[in-house]
Amino acid sequence: MAGEPMRFRNPAGHRGLLDNLFGTLHAFTAFFESRFELAAQESKSALINVVVLVICIVAAAMLCGIAFMFLLVGAIAGIAHALHVWWVWVALAVALILFVLAILCVIIARTRMKKPMFRATATELKKDREWLKTLGKSDL
Repeated sequence: MAGEPMRFRNPAGHRGLLDNLFGTLHAFTAFFESRFELAAQESKSALINVVVLVICIVAAAMLCGIAFMFLLVGAIAGIAHALHVWWVWVALAVALILFVLAILCVIIARTRMKKPMFRATATELKKDREWLKTLGKSDL
């Protein structure tokens, strides 16, 4: 049938392998670009939340420190008044007790730092290294 036009070989309308690869690459690029933009926007709001959280924690720690100082001053004044002693001697005794407690905390922390951590993991890794050494020798 010479008068009929030749049928299109690819009825789906594909342009070719190279154009399809470029189209797929463009789609992946657009997909990941939109995800990165979304992550960037969310990270900005997350950063604001973290900054607010850190500011609140620092403010709470400072307020607790100030409250502790007022508590100590009130306790010192109350003890000095009850014992009819000059408040300076009571303040020195409280300071000495606090220094002793601080030194005790440092000693406990130092002994905890000397203890090895992850003992079970270290022994398993050591067993694995030994097994690998014997495995390498048995192959030769």
